[in-house]
Amino acid sequence: MEALAYIGLGSNLNDPIAQIKRARQAIAALEGVSEQGFSSLYQSKPLGPQDQPDYINAVMAVSCNFSPYELLDALQAIEAAHGRVRGGERWGPRVLDLDLLLYGSYCVLSAKLLLPHPGLAKRPFVLYPLAEIAPLELLIPGQGTLEELLQRCPPQGLKRVEVEDE
Repeated sequence: MEALAYIGLGSNLNDPIAQIKRARQAIAALEGVSEQGFSSLYQSKPLGPQDQPDYINAVMAVSCNFSPYELLDALQAIEAAHGRVRGGERWGPRVLDLDLLLYGSYCVLSAKLLLPHPGLAKRPFVLYPLAEIAPLELLIPGQGTLEELLQRCPPQGLKRVEVEDE
């Protein structure tokens, strides 16, 4: 089964821009995964405690032949390889945070995985990068089109980060 998936990438520790770049490479290097798009990088204030550095965020589109659960497992393995330790402070600082935002038109409600990602519709640091690489008509199951979600979610201080290409 091949599907188009969108992945949110975020970091606010240990050189966040480099963390995002390395995570992008690790995701693209997964067997059975092909990068289809990658947004600009954005700087955003943290969702949780404000006494932490700003986040760097991006969204990546991939086609893959994994199940949603297999892709989630692969993303969590990449997080762990980058030093992410789960079970810390909710919305606390992170070396790397990879969120499976959408997987085709799948809707999943389980203890391990929620699709579409439950915060997607209210997070400018997800919606604006997503809009760079996905059509505005993209239907977010149960929530409306990407264009409709953008209209209801102002940027709230979100800033595009200019990065030198290597």
